[in-house]
Amino acid sequence: MFTGSAIFLFLVDQIYQIISMIQKLAANARVNVVYVETILKIIGIAYIAEFAAQITKDAGQGAIASKIELGGKILILAMAIPILTVMIETIIRLIPG
Repeated sequence: MFTGSAIFLFLVDQIYQIISMIQKLAANARVNVVYVETILKIIGIAYIAEFAAQITKDAGQGAIASKIELGGKILILAMAIPILTVMIETIIRLIPG
């Protein structure tokens, strides 16, 4: 767990640079900031859930690890619903009626 945390702390600067680049690209493309923030949160949840599941598996608790993965997936789905709704509404508007 210590090694995993140390690696994460080592990569914080690179993660910050990636997030900054994504935000600049979104601003240049005139994408709503709310959607970019939501996507970044979804990515964060995925990484945290994976990290927690791997730690739990290393501790010999595979059943708990699978529950952590399930919880992460449900949180991701819940956060993605507004983005999916906007995408579906946009596609419906593009289809000639």
